[in-house]
Amino acid sequence: MTHVVGILGGMGPAAGADFVRLFVDACAQHMRTMGEPVRDQAFPEHWLAQVPVPDRSGALERADEGAHQPLEPMLQALGRLAALGSRAVAIACNTAHAWHGTLQQRFPQVEVLHVAREVAAHLAAQGETQVALMATEGTYRVRLYEQALADAGLQCHLPWPDERALVMRGIYEGVKAGDLPLAQACFSEVALRLAERHGRIAIVMGCTEVPLGLQGVAAVRGLRLVDPARVLASALADRAYAGTSPFGSSAFT
Repeated sequence: MTHVVGILGGMGPAAGADFVRLFVDACAQHMRTMGEPVRDQAFPEHWLAQVPVPDRSGALERADEGAHQPLEPMLQALGRLAALGSRAVAIACNTAHAWHGTLQQRFPQVEVLHVAREVAAHLAAQGETQVALMATEGTYRVRLYEQALADAGLQCHLPWPDERALVMRGIYEGVKAGDLPLAQACFSEVALRLAERHGRIAIVMGCTEVPLGLQGVAAVRGLRLVDPARVLASALADRAYAGTSPFGSSAFT
């Protein structure tokens, strides 16, 4: 038995599209874990809403209301996913989880998954005690991961201010602008600096653009990188299959 699930994307579109790939991979892994053949008819019904949403980090810097705020388009998209019968919804953007509480409150009939809590639970189950975090300024501003990790008993190390600026450059001038070589240079430099300071701890790639810019980069191959989108995709697949079995795939790349 499967349930309808949804994906709230568009932040940016490449990250939303990649999340669908991760979700399909997680569903296929579920079938293998259950000893079932991977076939088209066994995948759950899932809907992707790719909607233009104002910049989340920018909105968190400005508390005033207006068209620059992302909540209303996210609410509209979540409403469409709910109308399509989605039992659970994953948001394919880390920073957008700053509005998670309001989204969940407005649509109590849908479980809106929380990426940081899913990642914290996953890391705690893996026996981790310390992690480093690469994220947007907006995500740092609301302490999205720091709080969830602390609640799970994990210590979180943050990049220095100049390193945060490099991450933001890689996100906006790199991945979002289609300049992957720039993104790779920015992200790999920060990841390597974190590893040099804190040793072989897990590095959480807490923005959906970061994994896209670090895929296949030889310089970071030995690092323990955690992709929250992969963890969240597995959690969404778990809901789609009614949580009947664990997933065997690792979130470490």
